[in-house]
Amino acid sequence: MNASSAADPSARQPLTGVQWLIVILASIGFAFDIYELLMGQFIVRYAVPELTGAKPGSKDFIYWASMLMYAPAICGGVFGLLGGYLTDRLGRRRVLTWSIMIYALSAFAAAFAASMPMLVFLRCTTFVGVCVEFVAAVAWLAELFPEPRRRESVLGYTQAFSSFGGLMVAGAYGLFNKYGESLPAIALPEFLSGLGAIDPAHQHEAWRYTLLSGLIPALPLIVIRPFLPESPIWSQKKAAGQLRRPSLAELFRPEYRRTTIVTTILFACAYGAAFGAIQQMPQIVPGVPEVQAQTKDKPVPAQKQIEQAAAGTAGMTQELGGLVGRFLLAILALKIASRKTLLRVFQLPGLIAIPLIFAFAATTSWPLLLVGAFLAGLFTVSQFSFWGNYLPRAYPVHLRGTGEGFAANVGGRLFGTMFYGVTQFLSGMSFLPGAQPTKVAYAAAIVGGFVYLVGSIATTWLPEPRPEAELAD
Repeated sequence: MNASSAADPSARQPLTGVQWLIVILASIGFAFDIYELLMGQFIVRYAVPELTGAKPGSKDFIYWASMLMYAPAICGGVFGLLGGYLTDRLGRRRVLTWSIMIYALSAFAAAFAASMPMLVFLRCTTFVGVCVEFVAAVAWLAELFPEPRRRESVLGYTQAFSSFGGLMVAGAYGLFNKYGESLPAIALPEFLSGLGAIDPAHQHEAWRYTLLSGLIPALPLIVIRPFLPESPIWSQKKAAGQLRRPSLAELFRPEYRRTTIVTTILFACAYGAAFGAIQQMPQIVPGVPEVQAQTKDKPVPAQKQIEQAAAGTAGMTQELGGLVGRFLLAILALKIASRKTLLRVFQLPGLIAIPLIFAFAATTSWPLLLVGAFLAGLFTVSQFSFWGNYLPRAYPVHLRGTGEGFAANVGGRLFGTMFYGVTQFLSGMSFLPGAQPTKVAYAAAIVGGFVYLVGSIATTWLPEPRPEAELAD
């Protein structure tokens, strides 16, 4: 038995009813964080042409596709950083609850977008909720389960549900693509007609129903919310007047500076791989030879349905790999003491695999693309669970939300997400061969290989987590 487990009998006790409620809500929250974020890769290829008339590969398409993916990340990054600060000031539970409500309602409203500015704005507010929720949830869980081994397990396995969110959104998109025509039409209510109108020919689009389903996480929250406790250690310090005021400047004091800088760089690289490579998959799929053969000589609606179905299959495979990666990390986190070594278990194979997956597998063979999508998800998505385990042990209680918020939002959202636009920009360059889907694949290989290389080098300077005694202030 682990020494810490033997020292703390709570590590051997089964979870209480309240603790199970906490775990359930956290799992739902993490799942729908990713559900909301990954909608973007499925909706962009069809929402942009519908709302702007721009064709994939055109300058207008690249502009609006990049805007749709990056503007929300900027807003999410800024407000997520503020949310980390508010999490330390106002409490974990309150911020967690309202952030889930914000992103659920915003995603629902985005389904009724009648213009690109309207869709971009509502995706921005969705990202704001998601980015704040992640920081609040990780700090909350870390403090509700203070025993180290149980905390590692709870954080690892609840975050694994993020990949269930990825599977769900890929599955939902596939179902809406198949059965959307039989569902009620999506149209703006008459009193909102000043915002525009949805073309009747596009009132059954799969991307709109996928956005509409983002309301789901708000429903259990309404029921569970009254039973959720606040973080005990945060509450005690707040009541006793011992809770120190968080500060961004403190993140760059000598004892935290290296941790802050390195984790921010590594978060940027993880998000860079996700947005610059694996979230490009729906735009790559139409160029795979087998998919091209199926769409050849078909009418445009049939081509669209075939491409959407293939993108959904690739997305499901990718997220299945991410799910395996998250569970694998949760298991290895209890067996590998060095966090640096744990991260490299996923980084180094990815450094070799990602360029090959996108430059070769994604341009030559549908079966190879599916294998590659699985591996890309495994190596990349698992790293997000790593940060959920690492960051609560990097900062003390009064600085925990602020520190997590800085790394996740400045590194991940502000810098990492911009690699989506970098890939789109490169795909418009004449030096890349082939049709537009093939150009996107080669661009994703370049960007994915670059961020994996930078991340693998930066891990050299990643500090090991702080001793438990230092985390209570």
